[in-house]
Amino acid sequence: MKAIRLTACIALGLASLAMSGVQAAEKVILGSDASLTAGIPGTGPLTVEQVQEWLAEAKNHEVLDVQLPMGLALGQAQMKGLEKNPLTRAKVELGRQLYFDTRLSKDNTVSCASCHHPQEGYSRHTPTGIGIGGAKGGRNSPISYNRILSDAQFWDGRAGSLEAQAVGPIQAGIEMGNTHENAVKTLKGIPAYAMQFDKVFPGEGVTIDNVGRAIAAFERVLVTGPSPYDYQEAWSKFAGLSGDDLQDVLDDAETKADYEAAKAGASANPMSDSALRGMALFFSKEVGCSNCHVGANLADEQYHNLGIGMESKEPDYGRYVVTKVEKDKGAFKTPTIRNVAHSAPYMHDGSLLTLEDVVEHYAKGGHKNKWLSDKMVPLKLTSAQKVDLVEFMRACSGEFPAVSAARLPE
Repeated sequence: MKAIRLTACIALGLASLAMSGVQAAEKVILGSDASLTAGIPGTGPLTVEQVQEWLAEAKNHEVLDVQLPMGLALGQAQMKGLEKNPLTRAKVELGRQLYFDTRLSKDNTVSCASCHHPQEGYSRHTPTGIGIGGAKGGRNSPISYNRILSDAQFWDGRAGSLEAQAVGPIQAGIEMGNTHENAVKTLKGIPAYAMQFDKVFPGEGVTIDNVGRAIAAFERVLVTGPSPYDYQEAWSKFAGLSGDDLQDVLDDAETKADYEAAKAGASANPMSDSALRGMALFFSKEVGCSNCHVGANLADEQYHNLGIGMESKEPDYGRYVVTKVEKDKGAFKTPTIRNVAHSAPYMHDGSLLTLEDVVEHYAKGGHKNKWLSDKMVPLKLTSAQKVDLVEFMRACSGEFPAVSAARLPE
């Protein structure tokens, strides 16, 4: 009877929404719906007619009910920016086009993807970013995935939102080298872009703020899928059960289904014995990696001085440049461990080429300096333990959503 009443209530609720003209939000699990990031269907450059047809579909303008995938789902309540910049398929698609379009740069050679490329872990396999005319930046290109769980952006947190970060490189001389005014003028001159901005941002159209909102919408749907670590975590609550405790689980249909799904997931996505040992080390009090690499995204969103680059005559002071607080000298934002195996080299200056190098840096306690984090202490790790830690970090890799870099307005 309860189920019947609940079904009736849901039906009445949906009927009421329909009568009021309000559309029920489409639920989307990020990373699992390829259509969200695959671009407008078709091949070749986007024509005005194809964009018009896309924009005519009402479902593309409905606000999405965004859900995070397994693992990251633990951070569902910590998602950022959705109230001020709700996601729709049309806005995400517009952001996808802008993310890959070199026409945002002064000389039409650099896009967001030039420094944050899907095939290079949404970073770049160079020590620093490379902008127009081959100009080298001062820092390693930070990853642009799982940003839905982060407010402040860049290594030093100088951008207060993903929207602010998205438009910063456009006018940076060593990145896209353009001006916001010229970028807006360029987009207004491309009919397929102009009509999308008018539809996605009615009454506003092409503005630099809306460029930021669209790119941020696209970046927020770039999330990492479940990793072997996540499957192991789901299985861990059942793995040690036996006897009556296990039987209780199997006797209940709902918990039995959870048990079987967790077992199948861990079996299909196994962690090696080395990775399992590395996981125990990573979360141990003695090694303490999880002092900073914590939470759903395995990153505390805080800033720490690890000693990187502090031996230089003119070190990069990182967060201090933003806050002017003494203790922030040489401090940089904690990056996520998720999919970190794909985004070498590492640290804010790209000075550590491999994960093995990263572990060695931590093992020696970093480079001593006045502002070194008190979390940085020498670790007595054996060679085997260092290997295990690297294997665990590799086991934190999940699938990226399928993304099309093509299909840009003609």
